[in-house]
Amino acid sequence: MLCKAPILEFSSTDEIYLVLDGTYFPNDICLVVYRNFHLRSTQLYRMTNGEHFEEIAEDLQNLLNLGIKIKSITSDGDKSSIKAIKKVCPKVPFQRCLVHISRMCRIWITQHPKLKSGFELKQIVVKIHHIDSEYKRQLWLIELIQWEEEYRDFINQKSYNMETGRYWYTHKMVRRSFTVIKKALPNMFLYLKDDKIPNSTNSLESFFGHLKGNLNVHRGLSLTNRKNFLKWYLYYKNQINT
Repeated sequence: MLCKAPILEFSSTDEIYLVLDGTYFPNDICLVVYRNFHLRSTQLYRMTNGEHFEEIAEDLQNLLNLGIKIKSITSDGDKSSIKAIKKVCPKVPFQRCLVHISRMCRIWITQHPKLKSGFELKQIVVKIHHIDSEYKRQLWLIELIQWEEEYRDFINQKSYNMETGRYWYTHKMVRRSFTVIKKALPNMFLYLKDDKIPNSTNSLESFFGHLKGNLNVHRGLSLTNRKNFLKWYLYYKNQINT
């Protein structure tokens, strides 16, 4: 049986650019990690059963209580995370993960959209990753605004069930994709003002990928030992990066 892992140790600076994300394992295990982007070290983690507002808010407050000044937070836009960040760190720049926004939009409108509106929106979405200046951001916004003006009535079309009186948006996937982008806009390009702000959670997702790969080698572990393995992995990775 794996023994209990030591208390997590990390090297840090007074100011950190934080990346926040959660990943899931079998048996309702959710690992939420708060990672120092530039030092590539875990500042805090929580093993729980989901990404919950109360827990994330508590974790962020604990980081602040340690005397750490959070310069920015990059997250995928999970509702619980957004709510917690707004409550605990209302003045901290919150950068939405551009990869996540792009990925979800491409899933909803598919790789080969049949509708002209979907095809044109996809062309706008794929440009998100290439925006590295204020000038490019302005050009991209113009395209997005022009798309909305052309397709506003289209994405607001509704279909009705005459028997139940219920309705739904006829082109809900295209509408959903645009709505996600529009709501995220205030938090999509903060990295242009500070180039130290990561614009995606890719570094943490890659970390999770290696973690799961190592854990899968030991598939026969009990639930307790699986949890201990995760804790040991986080501990050793921080030791390597110290």
